[in-house]
Amino acid sequence: MVVKVGIVGYGTIGKRVADAVRRMDGMELVGVVKQNPDYESEVAVSKGIRLYTYEDKVGKFEKARIKVSGTINELLRSIDVVIDATPDGVGAENKAKLYEPMKLRAIFQGGEEAEVAEVSFNALANYDMAVGKRFVRVVSCNTTALSRLISAFLIHGYRIRRVRAYIVRRGADPREFKKGPINDVVFNPATVPSHHGPDVMTVIPSVNIITMAVAVPTTMMHLHMVNMEFDGQISRGEAIKVLEETPRILLFNASSKKFESLAQVIEWARDIGRPRGDVFENAVIEDSITASQNELFLMQGVHQESIVVPENIDAVRAMMGLTDKWSSIRKTDEVLGLITTNKNYALA
Repeated sequence: MVVKVGIVGYGTIGKRVADAVRRMDGMELVGVVKQNPDYESEVAVSKGIRLYTYEDKVGKFEKARIKVSGTINELLRSIDVVIDATPDGVGAENKAKLYEPMKLRAIFQGGEEAEVAEVSFNALANYDMAVGKRFVRVVSCNTTALSRLISAFLIHGYRIRRVRAYIVRRGADPREFKKGPINDVVFNPATVPSHHGPDVMTVIPSVNIITMAVAVPTTMMHLHMVNMEFDGQISRGEAIKVLEETPRILLFNASSKKFESLAQVIEWARDIGRPRGDVFENAVIEDSITASQNELFLMQGVHQESIVVPENIDAVRAMMGLTDKWSSIRKTDEVLGLITTNKNYALA
């Protein structure tokens, strides 16, 4: 079975998911939807990606001499599942106006409210809950990273009493030149808990988590400072073993390998040939891992532009019932070039 996929929105997330879909066996990228005839539209066409737009936007593309293959409605009528990568709130509007009337399966991103979907999704945490579902929401970059980290220990049989996470958010993505603080630290939001903790609970309802967040003038990555309290004692060595074995989590060592900043993590991704310098994994700073009786402390970097890409691919497989959890995670990781050495893809 080949699943025909369409992507509405071809920005930071959409273009990365589009590239990922094109590399997957059993999936066909039928086309992507853009509103404006910009450089990203030209790049999509140059890659051989079929471009669609809204009916009232066709003239703009013709004027810019960028070929479109049709309108959004034509794309939606020719696919099995749509991945909506539009700005916050637009996905919910598209669901009501387009996807529900056309009886389409749809995947939304973390900028939408949890109520937009039947399941808030993270592959490690709750893959099976998305099997056969019509509407699935892949949670945000920060929620994805926290859900993976928590799931790593739950999968290995640890019982977590509570999680406290302090998030230093990037001010804007690199391409968003009109956004973000210039010389400031912004309360983001100025409430406790921040929205990230409750969002994690839409994926892992049993976890006791409180988060706080600020935004700073950088575009590189988010940084999490996490404290986890367990029912029993845990050692630093045990924690490292858990994280080394869990897919989509990587350890970066500051003392021996000189990873001393998140910019160096991005540079590492570029140097090993990752497209766009993407870091799909949680970048846990190994030196920060500290255990004290039943408490664990660590820091992790989160590449907001790419961390949710593998989850979107796994969400397609789960919704369409293509394969089981660990087979999907392994296949996605191998195709996208994630680090699979020493990872255990049988953590049932």
